[in-house]
Amino acid sequence: MKSRGFVIFLVSLFVASSASAQICVDCHKMVTPNIVSDWQQSKHSQNEVNCSVCHGDQHKSPQDVANVEIPTPNTCANCHEMRVQQFKGGKHALAWATMKAMPTAHWQPMALMEGMKGCGGCHKIGLKTEAEIKELKRDGAGFGVASCDACHTRHIFSLQEASQPQACQTCHMGFDHPQWEMYSSSKHGVRYLLKQNKILPEAVAAPTCQTCHMQEGDHAVRTAWGFLAVRLPMPEDEGWAADRATILQALGVLDPEGNPTPRFDVVKAADVARLTQEDWQNERNEMLNTCGQCHSVNFARAELAKGDLMIKEADRLMAEAIRTVAELYEDGLLAKPENYAYPFPDLLTFHDAPTVIEQKLFLMYLEHRMRTFQGAFHANPDYAFWYGWSEMQRDLTEIREMAKEFRKNK
Repeated sequence: MKSRGFVIFLVSLFVASSASAQICVDCHKMVTPNIVSDWQQSKHSQNEVNCSVCHGDQHKSPQDVANVEIPTPNTCANCHEMRVQQFKGGKHALAWATMKAMPTAHWQPMALMEGMKGCGGCHKIGLKTEAEIKELKRDGAGFGVASCDACHTRHIFSLQEASQPQACQTCHMGFDHPQWEMYSSSKHGVRYLLKQNKILPEAVAAPTCQTCHMQEGDHAVRTAWGFLAVRLPMPEDEGWAADRATILQALGVLDPEGNPTPRFDVVKAADVARLTQEDWQNERNEMLNTCGQCHSVNFARAELAKGDLMIKEADRLMAEAIRTVAELYEDGLLAKPENYAYPFPDLLTFHDAPTVIEQKLFLMYLEHRMRTFQGAFHANPDYAFWYGWSEMQRDLTEIREMAKEFRKNK
């Protein structure tokens, strides 16, 4: 008898839930019809995951819209626990914190950052604290906290959409990380786009971004070299070790004596660099396993090693440029900004660097060094050379010439 009563209770809940969902649908068909049509085509709709599951049941009229709950990753975790846990262990989850940690982020127009019309538009994929969510709700209706909808766009939340390389294109393009441009014009990308267009057969091997960076659907997206392409331990090659130390000093994570600074802890927490050999090797092995699906392991290992060597070569140019500007500070020929903690140019101030020579250094690092090594790893030699390496060479020439002018006009 008790069992029958429980069944009746569940049925009544389902009926009430269905009735509530229908009320939402009836109203929102008039107010936001495309949201309704997207939801109706979704797996959520097919599996009776209605509006209240994600948005709560406290909004029932135009007068109580403020009671709508905006989903967070924890909302999604109620059904997709494993994927959310993977996501929380990857670099995407740290995107918001990383953006906020940049030294001059608070100097930018808030519409670009928390308003998500610039950096925040992509970095919103990162997890936010409860305090940050409250602040976003106060200043902008609380949108941009869901994270998962950056790839599985609302309200259809399509797995098929999120599995296409174009899902990554929105953020991974442009100035400092043009992975879309590199990938889509590489042989990997061309084959996949031809496959999408039905020119190549469905069974053709053609990797997507997700093939290499989300093996078997693992949402813990990480790479061996990390975003900054610096890592620990230092290389055995003394010249490369010295060059990397110079770059780490210009990133503000090593002091003049080579000791870790407070910013080192920020870089560690943001997971933008591999800080142990084991951590780096684990990510490299993951990539070798993926490459081995189409290539021989020897070929894959050799190609990835070439990418490593391109970082070494780029570091040589970058370090000389950094030292050139640091020497101008040391000789009193260029005023070191008061907000720089150490006697090195600060690469993370980006376009807020105060002089043309420091601006050129920032471009060399964040635009052209990035393209040199990213182009190499994305199998796009033209991009690595003309948009990366060649630009770095020209940057260094300009920095040398500007430094000469500073000295001549002393």
